[in-house]
Amino acid sequence: MASVVRLLSGEQLLAHVDDLRGVYAEAFRAAPWYEDEERVAQFLVRLHDDIRRPGFTAAVALEGAGITGFATGWTTPAPFPADRCYPQAAAGLGAERTLSWLCGAREIDELAVRPAAQGAGTGAALLDAMAAGAPDGRLWLLTSVKSPQAMGFYGRQGWTQATHPAPDGKGVVVFLGPRHPARTLAVSRGGEGWTY
Repeated sequence: MASVVRLLSGEQLLAHVDDLRGVYAEAFRAAPWYEDEERVAQFLVRLHDDIRRPGFTAAVALEGAGITGFATGWTTPAPFPADRCYPQAAAGLGAERTLSWLCGAREIDELAVRPAAQGAGTGAALLDAMAAGAPDGRLWLLTSVKSPQAMGFYGRQGWTQATHPAPDGKGVVVFLGPRHPARTLAVSRGGEGWTY
């Protein structure tokens, strides 16, 4: 049975908190993420705050009565946030690009798919759903360089890597969505495309 993707409001999403917990735990418990029960609990606390962010959007992949994957996001505010991994993103892009490329754009915060549903197009369908209504196609996300699988997945979906990982191979990278107007500027940085 194929998953059906639906957009939900924040309150509608919270009605599925047990399924979300299970998907998040399954998707992020293994390498390279190693999320434990404490981190899963932190995600659920964060989610209750995140649904109040301006422009909050959520998509879920449903198979039968269960959720096989989900994505959440919101409109990135200006000034650019200074918590979580945001400073690494700003350092990679510089202040001017951060403001013009990311602020006011839809930011994908979480994308999680149960391992049993991976490889069936669920992640791609969730990204497509999250792209609907993104202002002027401006969609972006961060991912860790610890996951070449994630970086390769976004590249195959037409996302453009806009920052280079730290020389020690740690940290995060910014990806711009397939219709983001700055994606061609990111590709031309340094005259070469990025490798995964």
